[in-house]
Amino acid sequence: MSLTFHWFLPTNGDSRHVVGGGHGTPVTAAGGDRPPTVGYLAQIARAAEDLGFVGALTPTGAWCEDAWLTTAMLSRHTERLKFLVAFRPGSVSPTLAAQMASTYQRLTGGRLLLNIVTGGESHEQRAYGDFLDKDARYVRTGEFLRIVRELWDGGTVDLEGEHLRVEGARLARLPERAPEIYFGGSSPIAGEIAARHTDVYLTWGEPPAQVAEKIEWVRALAEKEGRTVRFGIRLHVITRDTSEQAWAEARRLLDGFDPETVRAVQNGLARSESEGQRRMLALHGGDRDGLEVSPNLWAGIGLVRGGAGTALVGSHAEVAERIVEYHRLGIDEFVLSGYPHLEEAYWFGEGVLPLLRRRGLWSHPVRTADPEPVARVPFASAGRP
Repeated sequence: MSLTFHWFLPTNGDSRHVVGGGHGTPVTAAGGDRPPTVGYLAQIARAAEDLGFVGALTPTGAWCEDAWLTTAMLSRHTERLKFLVAFRPGSVSPTLAAQMASTYQRLTGGRLLLNIVTGGESHEQRAYGDFLDKDARYVRTGEFLRIVRELWDGGTVDLEGEHLRVEGARLARLPERAPEIYFGGSSPIAGEIAARHTDVYLTWGEPPAQVAEKIEWVRALAEKEGRTVRFGIRLHVITRDTSEQAWAEARRLLDGFDPETVRAVQNGLARSESEGQRRMLALHGGDRDGLEVSPNLWAGIGLVRGGAGTALVGSHAEVAERIVEYHRLGIDEFVLSGYPHLEEAYWFGEGVLPLLRRRGLWSHPVRTADPEPVARVPFASAGRP
């Protein structure tokens, strides 16, 4: 199977430094030196499309722009790129959500992927009018996914669940192809939901041994349900022509982390209800030392950012080798990002992807051959503050 790569759209702002946000972090306006305008995000989306990424993830939460609206606008600036839209069940009715997704599929030519986010922070959920506790939110997610899948299949749905109730629900127009469901979670109930309802189980970038355990866990649960699930991983990347250059860039980012900001972010993340966030925090413990937690896997991003907190750091060849290592465990999809997202897309797309192509592990969706080799990729000055 050819590997699938997705990029990330920073709808909370972008910069040559790490822009925070995510689980448990304070809700602030979009940050960074580059506001998340349609014009800038379109540059990133077009670059990702041209380089051969299949899709682009957009986050969800009070700290970023709305994913549905933003990606709908960006779809007019791209041709093939799919949008992995993060969506929280409970914010709208499952019937309306199924209708929205169906419309999105038709009007974009089948370019919607859905990343279902149950929500790991009760205080943020309450701000949106959701007062269920974490386990109840997962139960509701299962009910939500059952309803939308049956609607996309053309059924008339009557369901009275613990948290959701619909009667005579039906879609007048069905999508030609239902959007694939991406989902992540590290708690026991999250594994059950993934096994029953999702197409791709996503994990944050933990060391390979921990990722292997997660894959084995979810795969076994899915087999009990008579299903198979694909696996993906969410990582940042810092890849350069040499290992020394890549680690110098990681050090530059680390040097830009204000100690007070690190303390504030870590205090906020420590209160997170997310098991996945707890596992991210355990990789570094809030300490600036010992951040290479596995060969070429750097936990420094997690000092100032919630959610995905690790990056693959190294030469193009080293990063390609780490990707192959995860693939051997069972990972087929990679959701990547880097600071700034425009430049880093080129570093990875022109540095790492050709190496994977030559190993027969990846192919460009359109191109049949690699471009002529160059001595250095564009944006060679990206390491300057």
